[in-house]
Amino acid sequence: MGLSFQEKSLWLMFVSLVGCFGFYFAAVLPPDANYVRPEQFVLFAVAVGFLVVLQIVGHAVIAVLDRRTTTDERDRLIALKGARNSGFVLGTGVACSLWLAVITVGNFLFTHVLLAFWVLAELVGIATQLVLHRRGA
Repeated sequence: MGLSFQEKSLWLMFVSLVGCFGFYFAAVLPPDANYVRPEQFVLFAVAVGFLVVLQIVGHAVIAVLDRRTTTDERDRLIALKGARNSGFVLGTGVACSLWLAVITVGNFLFTHVLLAFWVLAELVGIATQLVLHRRGA
């Protein structure tokens, strides 16, 4: 059985998030200071820009190749379950980031733990949807 438009879209988002933010975190970690430096903003902007371009081009290609873009009740339920799991991870990340902000000096750890949990939350939500699509839930 081939992948639906939604599954192809989810795979594109998953792979592009891992690639772009994998590049970003590999470039800025480990930190050599307690504060976010200006060149890290540039790296972040490059990662986000590349992510946007990848997803626009990828979705355009997927839309051209697969015109069946309609969703049904099952797709909406799967998306809700993914959002629920993503929300749990994001909430945990916000709590961890706030605790780090209180107990550490500088803003590097706070901002990067928050960003890492934001990306992780998206990946968990997408992975949940991919698993549920494959299981036929």
